[in-house]
Amino acid sequence: MSLDSDQRISSADDHMDSHVLPPELFVDRLPASLRERGPVVIDTKDGPFWQAEGRLLSPSGRKAKGYIRSEDHGFRPGRPETRLEDMDRDGVHAQVIYSPMTTQLRLQDAELRAACMCAYNDWAAEFNRVDPRRLLLLSHIPGHSPGAARDELLRTAELGHKGAIIAQDEGVAPIFEDEWHPFWDAAQETGLPIHAHLGPRGTMLKGQLGSWRMPAFVAVIPLQLDETLCGMVFSGILEQRPNVKFVLGEGGLGWIPYMIERMDHEHHKYYDNTKDHRLEMLPSEIFRRQIFVTYEEETIGVKLIPEIGVDNVMWASDYPHGDSTWPNSRKAIAESPLASLGNDVLKKVVCDTAAAVYGIG
Repeated sequence: MSLDSDQRISSADDHMDSHVLPPELFVDRLPASLRERGPVVIDTKDGPFWQAEGRLLSPSGRKAKGYIRSEDHGFRPGRPETRLEDMDRDGVHAQVIYSPMTTQLRLQDAELRAACMCAYNDWAAEFNRVDPRRLLLLSHIPGHSPGAARDELLRTAELGHKGAIIAQDEGVAPIFEDEWHPFWDAAQETGLPIHAHLGPRGTMLKGQLGSWRMPAFVAVIPLQLDETLCGMVFSGILEQRPNVKFVLGEGGLGWIPYMIERMDHEHHKYYDNTKDHRLEMLPSEIFRRQIFVTYEEETIGVKLIPEIGVDNVMWASDYPHGDSTWPNSRKAIAESPLASLGNDVLKKVVCDTAAAVYGIG
């Protein structure tokens, strides 16, 4: 089939990678006391690189070589006007955009990392204002301290951000532990969707270019969100805060129905013996009320969307990454198994659910 020419599509998981950020971003925005240690772009024999804390972090102005072949966008994704041009070329109305602050600009000092996130969030708010109907850079919330996270969430809500991302295990306790209740209270208050995304968590498999280890590592990455999903459900954080929308970014779909079924099964088995927080809703009910998942190109998982919930799934192009469907996203959607689920499901997955979650106009 082909998509109707007037069918709007929005991508729920795209990226603002470190190599496309303005080289002067942190120099211009960090407090003077931290500027000397903050990220700066320096010239090296291999070209411009981001440097901080005495370490080279990632290239500037170009992708790191060797991972996945991709078109060289240069700085285009980091400039709102040219990013909008690329979106128009792809026929995409709006993008929800994740930040590089945990995965690529990996700073070790918690104070410096939090200050850089604040600087990034200020810049991202200005970026969004170029076209707030179409550009939705998520604010990035520091995860080292629940108090700092709460304060920055409230601040970025005032800046006009429509969602926030937080590393699920950056602090002394995962985000579903009791220490984090003040942060989730703020999420309930603001109504901003909170996102967890794939990140540099440790696994037994380590990605290595040119080795079998690379495809093996990438194949299992989506499953790293399983503990976050179960912790957020069984802890009662979501059940007690029905206004919180929780998004699993780039986790894919195929494993989700199994996990929903498994959570319900174990809920019944352990209900009578649970002494701290005993759910009064089924995990599957909490999932369908408050949890959203994004996917890119997938076959089996797409066929399982009715099992997951047609109102809980959002399509993504993954622009500007090398495995993105850009600039042929509309064609990729039309030729995917999603088309076989009918126009009503397709419309929700590629447009309406994201519009409801983020208030996309």
